Amino acid sequence: MLVGRARHQAGALSRELRTLGATVLEIPFIEIRPPRSFKPLDSALKNLHTYDWLILTSVNGVEAMWDRLGKLKLNFAKMRRGQRSREGHEFTRAVRSGKKKPASAAEALLIAAIGPATQKAIEQRRIKVDVVPKEYVAESVVRSLRRRVDGKRVLLVRAKIARDVIPRELRKAGAQVDVVEAYETVVPQSSRKRLRSVLGDPRRRPQAITFTSSSTVRNFVALLGSRSASLEGIRFASIGPVTSSTLRELGLPMDIAAKEFTIPGLVEAIVHAVAGPVHPRPGVRHRNA
Repeated sequence: MLVGRARHQAGALSRELRTLGATVLEIPFIEIRPPRSFKPLDSALKNLHTYDWLILTSVNGVEAMWDRLGKLKLNFAKMRRGQRSREGHEFTRAVRSGKKKPASAAEALLIAAIGPATQKAIEQRRIKVDVVPKEYVAESVVRSLRRRVDGKRVLLVRAKIARDVIPRELRKAGAQVDVVEAYETVVPQSSRKRLRSVLGDPRRRPQAITFTSSSTVRNFVALLGSRSASLEGIRFASIGPVTSSTLRELGLPMDIAAKEFTIPGLVEAIVHAVAGPVHPRPGVRHRNA
């Protein structure tokens, strides 16, 4: 099995596969780096009390955000409670003056997380997560929040390059959405030679390659470069529908698809698939993007 997650994140997937008896080779297809500037993120964090919703889409986003909170010496829990206190005063003043209650009065900052891993990363910091969509994709976030964000301010913390489904659709629903990048993903050039070597060595060629995001797919193709690499007999395993769509877009096969869009779900799908015979696809080669 070839695992292409970022180096610091490959452990969980590799460990589960090894536990089941697989021989695992790790070659990262993505590298996580800080954004070119932290100014937009820092500004948003300093003004966190002005937002009604915070959306975090990945563990990388959680880690990057809390790292910046630490650098800025900001206490997230206190800031979240501070918003409740500020809005509570607004509510009291409104009641005394006979005005209507402010739309967000007496409500703390609400948090939405995509996927159980993101949720766990937040809750490990003793922060409550209010919404985790049933499906761990952007479209499910929109369905979960669409009726709750009209007139609200939303902060979306994510990677530099990401789909625009969440901000676009929530704006249509009446939300004011600020998007800030907490990190960026790049192609790890050190993986290029290793990947080509493994694919070209009959003794080391993997039976399956795992893809855990669209970035891993695009970077896999970038790492192969202009050289035509035969992928005959190799199964491609995808963690979810967006990743699967990117595989098809780039002319790559999608042999194994997780039913639950998580690492355990991907492992379960791989186990189910490899229990049956491999059906080689003679002559399948990657399409250069």
